[in-house]
Amino acid sequence: MKLSVIWRYEYPSRYAFVALSAYMEQELGEDIDVFYASADELPSLISSIPGLKLIGFSFYSHEKEKIKKEVERIKKTENIILIAGGPHPSGDPYGTLRMGFDYVFFGEGEVSFVSFLRRIMKGERPGEKIIKGEKIGLDFFPFPRKKRRFSPIEITRGCPSGCFFCQTSYLFGKKFRHRPVEVVKEAVKFALDAGLKDMRFISPNSFAYGSEGKTPKPDAIYSLLSSIHELVHARGRIFFGSFPSEVGPEWVTPELVSMVKKFCSNDNLVIGAQSGSERILKAIHRSHGVQEIYRAAECVLSQGLRAYVDIIFGLPGETEEDMYETFKLMENLIKMGARIHAHYFMPLPGTPFARKKPVPLPPSLLKDIRRLVSKGKVFGDWEKQMHYSL
Repeated sequence: MKLSVIWRYEYPSRYAFVALSAYMEQELGEDIDVFYASADELPSLISSIPGLKLIGFSFYSHEKEKIKKEVERIKKTENIILIAGGPHPSGDPYGTLRMGFDYVFFGEGEVSFVSFLRRIMKGERPGEKIIKGEKIGLDFFPFPRKKRRFSPIEITRGCPSGCFFCQTSYLFGKKFRHRPVEVVKEAVKFALDAGLKDMRFISPNSFAYGSEGKTPKPDAIYSLLSSIHELVHARGRIFFGSFPSEVGPEWVTPELVSMVKKFCSNDNLVIGAQSGSERILKAIHRSHGVQEIYRAAECVLSQGLRAYVDIIFGLPGETEEDMYETFKLMENLIKMGARIHAHYFMPLPGTPFARKKPVPLPPSLLKDIRRLVSKGKVFGDWEKQMHYSL
């Protein structure tokens, strides 16, 4: 059976569809036509393609109501199968089915989705509506060569930290899996040949590349960055440890920062601090303390890079004292020369904090944070997140 797959291709969830398309191409070749459409383009594209169509959505929890309305608009179309995966569906598969989807994939989708497609192509309609993902090595090529779609290259999947507010460890496991240097090099060359200039990477902790435990493996990072630099230096730029990735404070060393300075073009490193309260850092299962945050920022700043420090307010169990300890950390980091990327706690399905409520900010603290925002010292969507969460 000839089957068409249409991805709802919107930022930031579109990154997942690049990886899925790449693995589909590797395993299924040209047996399936793949299309990409924005939310606005989706209805007309569906009506223009004959035959059976599988419509794929990937989305975050804050997008849930918008996605529900989109599904309602296209649900009555004939010859379609609606599927969902990604952060929210993985955390709340039953709730996602109730939104109108026919099938929900949770966890890693490459292997399970290709198996699902093979059954559909045989004319089967799987009885199980919730399909569990399977762990996969990252040795597959990360881009679809024929469709030539690109995203930051995922270099590491999984995280041993198990932070209670974050989905990474609970969706992808608590062991690091790394994409081999040779595959990353091949992907970089392919992207450069296609005209891309900037090479970015996805990792829960860029300085964990190559590591199997809780300490850096500098040789692996050197091998990765030096190899890529040989390809890129005259044709583009490398960004490592900056958006859309970060580095853990306890992983930051002068040697690793020097490598970023030598081989990369980013002028900043994103440091995942989250709180200035030792009590809260332990309560949310972080693997560092406050002093590691200061040391990391100093290490980054001393080598001429900017330190962008992630902070989360409203974490479950926070007291006003905890919040002001975090604010004190922010002020001290700003005096050192850092900039603060502020967030507000949003409960994510599938995490230990999924059913926890955010703690409201005291009016006095809210005023203090806004004062720093007005001075350009704090940035981020924390107020939008606060309104959504509360």
